[in-house]
Amino acid sequence: MPWYRGDCHVHSERSHAGELTPGELVTAARAAGLDFIAVTEHNTSQTHEHFQAYGEEDLLVVLGQEVVTDRGHWLALGLGLGEEVDGPDQVHRGGGLCVVAHPFAPYPSGTFRHALDGFDAVEVWNGRWSSDLPWNADNEAALARWAADLAHGRWRPAIGNSDVHLKDQIGTPHSVVRAEQLSTDAVLAGLREGHCWIAESAAVELSFTITAGDCRAEVGDRLETGGRTVLVSAEVRGVPDAEVTFHTDRGRTSGGARWSTSAAESAFVRVEVRHPGGRMAALTNPIFLSAGSSSTSGR
Repeated sequence: MPWYRGDCHVHSERSHAGELTPGELVTAARAAGLDFIAVTEHNTSQTHEHFQAYGEEDLLVVLGQEVVTDRGHWLALGLGLGEEVDGPDQVHRGGGLCVVAHPFAPYPSGTFRHALDGFDAVEVWNGRWSSDLPWNADNEAALARWAADLAHGRWRPAIGNSDVHLKDQIGTPHSVVRAEQLSTDAVLAGLREGHCWIAESAAVELSFTITAGDCRAEVGDRLETGGRTVLVSAEVRGVPDAEVTFHTDRGRTSGGARWSTSAAESAFVRVEVRHPGGRMAALTNPIFLSAGSSSTSGR
């Protein structure tokens, strides 16, 4: 099944502080190596038609909206043309996805304080991993909270987006999604099931698999191990001197490209890839392990 790269948090000049036209954003998305974008203006769908006019076979435009409230922001993805958002139930009835946006952004409405019920995924990585910019999201805090929830059995898939408002932001970072085809329904299904990982840029390539005998699992899959030891493998390209680490429900367990574990030792495994100095280059959703008869399935 193919993998597609996309940025699901995109603003034009129609949003507060946005400076780019839909045409400029689409051109920049192609230059950044993206296969899809989601238009998510602040509390409006007025640019849906403008973005759709630029979408072609090589670039899917997913219709959405960023819902801005005084208790946090969230993304509604997979809307109908011109559809305005009332709440998560409405989005779900239309087959869409509801994503917690930048849960630890450093401004009054940026901290997410809604109950998580009704939200399908979390934007763990928003914009640059870290910077001195006053609006830069605290991505380390978002990752720590998401990882703690995952370890306690409260997993929602992690995604990453640029939250682009200005030139040269789109695609940093973006989500790499396994989907049956390049369509809104297929891409949202891949995100919903956690068949995705986050890349700093299109230069970063990552292959993360776990094998048990003849059975092989990728990001977001569940691997029935038959009680056997499994081989965990992560291959990274595009990150010089990368620090690759494996993480389980017991915390960080191993560094390097290969590692062995079992379902008795690890309920899941996920990967982080960092540059020297600690800046994130890529991170994945988990592969889940259980000790049943050897097989692989989706979430």
